[in-house]
Amino acid sequence: MGILHDDVVIFREAEKEGDPTVITVNCPDKTGLGSDLCRIILFFGLSIVRGDVSTDGKWCYIVLWVVGKENTRWSLLKKRLIGACPSCSSASGISYYSSDFHPPKPPHVFLLKFNCYDRKGLLHDVTEALCELELVIKKVKVSTTPDGKVMDLFFITDTRELMHTEKRKEDTKEYLRGTLKDAIIDIDIELVGLAADVCSPASSFLPAAITDEETIGNRTLIRSDEVTITMDNTLSPAHTLVQIMCQDHKGLIYDIMRTLKDYNIQICYGRFYVKERGKCDIDLFIITKGDGKKIVDPKKQHSLSSRLRTELLHPVRVGVHSRGPDTELLVANPVELSGKGRPLVFYDITLALNMLQTCIFSAEIGRHVIGDREWEVYRILLDEGGEGLSLPRNKIEEGVWKMLMGWE
Repeated sequence: MGILHDDVVIFREAEKEGDPTVITVNCPDKTGLGSDLCRIILFFGLSIVRGDVSTDGKWCYIVLWVVGKENTRWSLLKKRLIGACPSCSSASGISYYSSDFHPPKPPHVFLLKFNCYDRKGLLHDVTEALCELELVIKKVKVSTTPDGKVMDLFFITDTRELMHTEKRKEDTKEYLRGTLKDAIIDIDIELVGLAADVCSPASSFLPAAITDEETIGNRTLIRSDEVTITMDNTLSPAHTLVQIMCQDHKGLIYDIMRTLKDYNIQICYGRFYVKERGKCDIDLFIITKGDGKKIVDPKKQHSLSSRLRTELLHPVRVGVHSRGPDTELLVANPVELSGKGRPLVFYDITLALNMLQTCIFSAEIGRHVIGDREWEVYRILLDEGGEGLSLPRNKIEEGVWKMLMGWE
């Protein structure tokens, strides 16, 4: 079966300001495709306000209504969405699709190292520039010296997979010099290895503010009665119906899709939309990918329902506590079984702290195992000389959490 390459992903622009743009994806299906597409859309800073998904297990048809930034690079977004679809070979201008038989190789990691003079908002400006360059931050170590200088070490991967070329390196350096201007002293980029080797799990102690489920649950800004999840096996002879009613947040559909992906569950048909006041209704007809059957085991139903409920109540964990004489902000987000973490987390953290006029003294990103899951943990020491520390810790925690949830 042939399909024109440009017809895999089609955009229909908003007819008037404020209306959503409609994205249609029509391609062969693969495990976790919905999760991958939603992650890319989230990476571009867009929100999904409505969606329809249908698949027969071999071919899928997805329609997403999205809203977001005015400066969205739609042509680049289209390219990334096409790249997430099953690989294809081309003949006479027509693309023929096949399943992905081999898992993708781990990306190469590069060390971006630069010295600069410190100033307010510097770290956020760097993070924003890296996002514009489509560079993914895998790990970061930032420290401030007593003489007012900053040493930044960013371990990054390149979405374009071109960082091994001198042109891509020079273009990146030039873009950062243009962003930082007189603040920058020197900059260097070098290959350090594969992501699997460089981004190994960290082992340092984490406080209960991040690890304790009960503590996390008591501090969430979402009431437990605002999330309702029901499962029904009577409405369809072949599928389990999952109905979800909850408060919308940034990356909501991605959080649901990645959870189903990790549970190896296929959505045969799904519909979701955001109503007034940010309420979201979601209907999903699902089967298990392994045997193609509905979920009838009560234990499996409970396990899936509990995990979904956890992801909707607190998809990220945020805490502020004392670390010796210093104040530390911790943010943790779950990592997919595929090894991917939530995009733009560090960007949102630095933006929130910038808006709160809270300066950053040092920052680190590492991987930790909490319970039976891997998490990406951001540890940020707040500058005691910054104006923001006059704010109560709960205000800092709330401000960062709201930014991550899209409620800023």
